[in-house]
This record gives sequence, C-alpha cells and structure tokens, in this order.
Amino acid sequence: MKVAIHRCALRVAFAEHDAMTGFDITRRSILSNAPLVAAGLGGLSASTGALATARSGKSISDARANELLGDPVTRARVRARVMGSCGTETVYFFYRLSIYGYSEDDNLVPFFTMNHLSVSEWRPVADDKYQSKVFECGAYCAFDTDEPLEEWKNPFTGETRKVWHFLGGPFTVTVGADGVEARGAELNPRPLRMEAFGGKVFTNTTASMKMPNPIKPAEYPKLSSGPVSYWDTISTMASPIDQAFDDTITSADSFSQFQNMGSWHPWMGMGARPGRNYGRAVGAKVRSLDGIPPAALKSMQTHTPRIFDRANWTAPYFDVPEYMKSLKTDGKR
Repeated sequence: MKVAIHRCALRVAFAEHDAMTGFDITRRSILSNAPLVAAGLGGLSASTGALATARSGKSISDARANELLGDPVTRARVRARVMGSCGTETVYFFYRLSIYGYSEDDNLVPFFTMNHLSVSEWRPVADDKYQSKVFECGAYCAFDTDEPLEEWKNPFTGETRKVWHFLGGPFTVTVGADGVEARGAELNPRPLRMEAFGGKVFTNTTASMKMPNPIKPAEYPKLSSGPVSYWDTISTMASPIDQAFDDTITSADSFSQFQNMGSWHPWMGMGARPGRNYGRAVGAKVRSLDGIPPAALKSMQTHTPRIFDRANWTAPYFDVPEYMKSLKTDGKR
C-alpha cells in the first residue's frame, strides 16, 4: 500500500480493484469492515524497534512533565517518542488481541485471540512532525493461546468457517503536537488528553465511524453485517516520564492497550445477526522480532509471512476486499 499517501492514487487503485473483482469496495468501506486491529488507530500503529539504552539520568516530576507538554514542539517530540520514534528507525509493536462476540442480550462470548504485529518505518519531517510507514499483520489463534486457527466454529451459528488471517498496509501516519493523521484514510484518530501522572506519560486517542455497508445484505446475506457498518476504537499508550522526555534517545519503552467494537467481519459468516465484535488488546514495544514470544512469532511467520518481506510489499493490501476477491476466485460467497 503505497496507498494512503495520495487520494487520487487510491481512487485509481480501487477503481481497478473493483473492475477486476466485481466488488464495489471503497477506501472508506475498507476501514468500516476492518478487523479488530489497532491498527489501526491507537497510535495507528504505535510500533517500535531498536530502543536506545542511553538515559539522561535526570528525574522529571509529573507536574514538571505537564508543564513541558505545554510547548508544542516538545509535545510533538514526546508523542512520537512514546508512540514510535522521533528519529529514523524501524519500530516494532506486538499485541495480544482478544476478540469476543457481543450479542446485545448476553455476556461477551470468547471468539479467538489475534497475535498482532505492527511494523513502522519512522522519520522526522517538516514542521516538527514525525512520519511512519506502517505494515500490520495478525494471526488468529484459539482463544488465549498461540495455536493458529485454520477453521473456526462460530459459537453463535454453529457453522465452521475458514479463517482469514489479517494483513494491512502500508499506510502513512504523521504524528504532531496535537494528534495523529492517517493520510489517505478517512477514519482518523482524534486526540484525547495527553498528560503525565504516576511517573508515566499517557497518550490517548479515539475514532469512530458509521456508514452504509458496501457489502450489501441482499447480495451477500451471509457475509454482510447489515445495511450500516460501525467502528469504534479507544486506545492508550504509556511510557516512563524520564524516557519520554529524554532527548538522548529516539524511542521510549511503551505499553499500549486498545479496545475496539465493530461490525462483524465478513469471513465470520454472521450475516445481519444483531451484535458486534469486541476486542481488547495489550501490547508493548519490542527491541526486535526476537522480543516476540516464540510461539506467537511462529504463528505470524506461518500465516502472515508477507510482513517479514516488506521490501517486496509495495502494493496496497486491504483485508476486506482481498477476502471478497478470494471468494470470487473460489466461486464461493
């Protein structure tokens, strides 16, 4: 996805995709039907990599940190350092994303766990901003395990469905003093309060969408979640204050959590059944791929190998249209 950078290029790409596949899937529709990945939004891939070990040795109080955040240049640099990097480097972030079904009249029903990796290639840009090119993947596993799923028995319908593992990207994210922009995407994070307390700096974002579903119920009764698609994301990232403000390093250690609620993904075969997917993820920056639990890393290497060959991943890849295209190729719906 060289994608998100130029709107006109995206329109051409999707027009070509639709012409080839017969599916009317737009850039907005992709986001509305995306799986429960942060991806997209809470740091929009707050990935990170080689963490510098140098530390300034100076301790900063919560009150002083909040004073420093009043300066836009400092705020932008700290936001980038927490979410990814304020330098030029590749940053990795690994998540465990537990996904549940919410049926509106019962407790959450465990579905599966996704081992999710976000890889971001960061660099400083003009106007005291920082930009990253983001790639994402996710391997679906049996709930709270690292056992990859080839098939999944839907607890609501009783049907066994073939699993569609997640890939998305690349897209471009720009971080500044007052928030995060995903260029080329019409679903952008909205910044919430950024502040320091308890010895940590917290960055918070939210995003939501409500729009007509491009996968029409009349044409795809089993795949379409209904006439309207929904998506909500709330995310938080946190770093130690002394690292977040340390100008001798480019990337601070960070913890992240996000929660998503969105319409059923087509591959689940839910149809217009009332309810949505609910996802809760916890994650952290890792110094390298070696920092990912071995079984989780293997699950992604096996089922989403493209993210480990980013040099050859240059074309846009959108999860939902690729799934719909695969069904057309297989002659199935």
